[in-house]
Amino acid sequence: MSIGNSPEDERPFEDERVEDDREEARPSIGRVLQQARIAAGLTVDDISSATRVRMNIVHAIEADDFTACGGDVYARGHIRTLAKAVHLDPAPLLAQYGDTHGGRPAPTPAAPLFEAERIRPERRGPNWTAAMVAAIVAVIGFVGFTMFQGGDDSAGEANVADGSTPGASVSPTTKSKKPADPKPKPSDSAIAAAPQDKVTVRVAAADGRSWIAAKDHNGRMLFDGVLKQGDSKTFQDSSKVHLVLGDAGAIDLFVNGKKIEDDFQPGSVERLTYTKGDPEAG
Repeated sequence: MSIGNSPEDERPFEDERVEDDREEARPSIGRVLQQARIAAGLTVDDISSATRVRMNIVHAIEADDFTACGGDVYARGHIRTLAKAVHLDPAPLLAQYGDTHGGRPAPTPAAPLFEAERIRPERRGPNWTAAMVAAIVAVIGFVGFTMFQGGDDSAGEANVADGSTPGASVSPTTKSKKPADPKPKPSDSAIAAAPQDKVTVRVAAADGRSWIAAKDHNGRMLFDGVLKQGDSKTFQDSSKVHLVLGDAGAIDLFVNGKKIEDDFQPGSVERLTYTKGDPEAG
């Protein structure tokens, strides 16, 4: 009588080896994020500036070391933010993290634990109570002013009817003051009149919001942030302006008063350098 294992007893071990092979074939979370960042043409410094996640944490996550995150809740938040910054769907990466780190974390308080995910502050709703109070005060003031003016007009009409001369309030020599001329609004012509010995670059978010970074010829940071749709920034330097556009398709560029007609694609990352003279990408 044989006491060895039957083929049926050995099958579970074979299934486990197949499953292990599949796990090894799937790239790690850090590897996926690193490859997507490189494909997008971004450095770790670019990602850190765009997401407000510290560079050492970005390096650690790309090396699949999540201890620097400070816990599962923060690690998931960092994974979600980095995935969005390189145009990846964070859901598969979060599911993979749950498989290797014990599933979903326990519920946490409703406090803002992960502020780095907010690239810019959220808009608050209008304060309707304050608006209603202001409207009521304005209506009361208008009614009181109208009644006061009406009383003065009726008194003046009574004086004229009695043949009396109105007081000094009706002075023929008094000249009404002309309203001050409003200050002219800046326009694109101001850029065209920029000094010829400098380079002037205007960045406008015409078709959506975009993260941008601008440096002068010495590498000093002039701006690092997000322009929402309709916003614009103007940069000037004695010789060069370096730009990084997170979503170049949403941006209109004006260099030394001339619009750049490059056909930037939505979602594309562009690194540009402009100098004095005719607009020309460096």
